[in-house]
Amino acid sequence: MSFLILVINPGSTSTKIALYNDEKQEWSTTLRHSIEELKRYPDSFSQLDWRLSMILATLSGYGTDLHSLAAVIGRGGLLKPVPGGVYEVDDNMVDDLRTASMQHPANLGAPLALAIARMAGVKAFIADPPIMDEMSDVAHVTGIREIRRRSVFHALNHRAVARRYARIVNRNYEELNLIIVHLGGGISVAAHQKGRVTDVNNAYDGDGPIAPERAGTIPAGQLADLCFSGKYTHEEVKRLCCGRGGIVDLMGTNAMEDVRARAAGGDREAALMVDAVCYTVAKSVGAMAAVLKGEVDAILLTGGMAHSKLMTDKIADCCRFIASIEIFPGEDEMGALAENAMRVLRSECEVKQYA
Repeated sequence: MSFLILVINPGSTSTKIALYNDEKQEWSTTLRHSIEELKRYPDSFSQLDWRLSMILATLSGYGTDLHSLAAVIGRGGLLKPVPGGVYEVDDNMVDDLRTASMQHPANLGAPLALAIARMAGVKAFIADPPIMDEMSDVAHVTGIREIRRRSVFHALNHRAVARRYARIVNRNYEELNLIIVHLGGGISVAAHQKGRVTDVNNAYDGDGPIAPERAGTIPAGQLADLCFSGKYTHEEVKRLCCGRGGIVDLMGTNAMEDVRARAAGGDREAALMVDAVCYTVAKSVGAMAAVLKGEVDAILLTGGMAHSKLMTDKIADCCRFIASIEIFPGEDEMGALAENAMRVLRSECEVKQYA
């Protein structure tokens, strides 16, 4: 028996939707949203009905009958911290997303999926949301009582790549110790310890390596001085940490391919920045090797920058003494979501309830 699965992935200026027939993608499209259109809405959540109407029109245009769907799955949003897995979307989850302290267009994934699922008479799901938290108790501790380390990272792609690697080596993900590095606009480096992500940097806030749009971990005293220098507002400092920091602040662009091209052309500053990104990634990998007590089956590099052999070679040169390096360039969030829905429909995993 085959299953039709609708996948919804809302982003800041687009909504990606795709229809899967089991593992095969039947069609996929990206609905683009202009700045002028988005300005009509005070926040992401107020765009819900507008984005829903566009999705329904697209489904009609492709001739997709809602009642042919077996499930709808959306990108997970910034909910309360939960362990990884597949979660059924309900009104409680949607209410939490509506009032979430961290606002992001991804918060629309669950309510959009639920609205369409109810029309179709099926269930809606999310999987491995970015706030997935399986960190050990000690990994949450900081030296300031009021601050606990948070787990916010590219959980969906991490888990998808981990399972892909496990299939390649004919092992179960739950048997392996892996260090996975997602190399994107933000960079996350995680210790996957026999099926649980026991430590990871907070890629949302800019913790960890220097990245195209993240400042990386900054010396605390100097950051405090910057905060009270009078040069920046609270919001501007936060944007320096996440969004306007990292390579954006250092080189004026978030396009690492441009920085690499400048480096190849003899720009010494650009070359230094490429090295700095790779150097701080490698240091983070080393830290996660310590978390796993040196028992590492493989280091997996994924995300957009993993297409660059220059960068993956630089990271590998520092880290291959720990374990073998495997490259999984790019990311496939749509395919990963469809795979998770398929696992539910085939009774290969338990559906969790959000509480």
